[in-house]
Amino acid sequence: MASWFYASEGKQQGPFPEGQFRDLIAQGIVRPDTLVWTEGMAGWQKAAEVPGLLGGGAPPMMPAGGPPMMGSGGYAGAGSAGSLAVDFGILEFTWRSIVLLIGMIFVIPAPWVFVWYTKWIVSCVKVPGRPNLSFIGDAMTLVPWYFGFIVLAIALGFIGSDILSNLLFVAQIVLYWLLIKWMVANLASNGQPLGLSFTGTIWAYIGWNLLFAISIITIIGWAWVAAAQMRWFCRSVEGTRREVVFNGSGLDILWRGIVAAILCSLIIPIPWVYRWIMNWFASQTELVPRGSFGA
Repeated sequence: MASWFYASEGKQQGPFPEGQFRDLIAQGIVRPDTLVWTEGMAGWQKAAEVPGLLGGGAPPMMPAGGPPMMGSGGYAGAGSAGSLAVDFGILEFTWRSIVLLIGMIFVIPAPWVFVWYTKWIVSCVKVPGRPNLSFIGDAMTLVPWYFGFIVLAIALGFIGSDILSNLLFVAQIVLYWLLIKWMVANLASNGQPLGLSFTGTIWAYIGWNLLFAISIITIIGWAWVAAAQMRWFCRSVEGTRREVVFNGSGLDILWRGIVAAILCSLIIPIPWVYRWIMNWFASQTELVPRGSFGA
């Protein structure tokens, strides 16, 4: 009987007898995107790419040999470098975005709809060496933040002070910062938390937002500020052996932003534009071994 291995969090799991491995597939532990290997295969492949595996048959035999080392060869695991990628269907994006918009309009369902949407969009992101990226955050964590902010906004609205209005704006920025930290901390691979953290300080986050607001006055300067802020954001993600690097430039963001604004004004192209922009940002976000960037 064949013995199977699969990759989880950049580590080799197995060997598993054929029957037990089929059980892992049935339980959803081994998914179509999970990297697998068995004797006779030349290298690690996604389960969906192995002929007959998910359908119950046997894979074609190839040159024999031991499983490729995790970290070298066919699968580089958590130490591998490469850019992110995003892939989703236009129809699915459209109906999910409409549901998200409706949920936000009705206010109360917003935390649950937001988490539901985030789980889907994160699953569409492909990360080198991290199969089956997912989001495991619970909407109940957002409830006190979200409704607390609404109560604060209503209370300050009755008072009607400019100073208090500015206080509400600062509170909103703080909540966005907390949201980023929470989202990064709840990223997972194959159902297991990645242990990531966002270490950017609240003062730096406020500073970047103020700089971006000021840069709008220059008409085009916002694009360079956005690129610099993305690089800061990526540097602030820690908890992995790889550095997250953003390679996009201000000019890249500027002309794409202009094209996106023109096309989105036509309404219908919005889903295609959104996917185009996300694909570009993903392609410019690269994972490299720590210490290698700028060396």
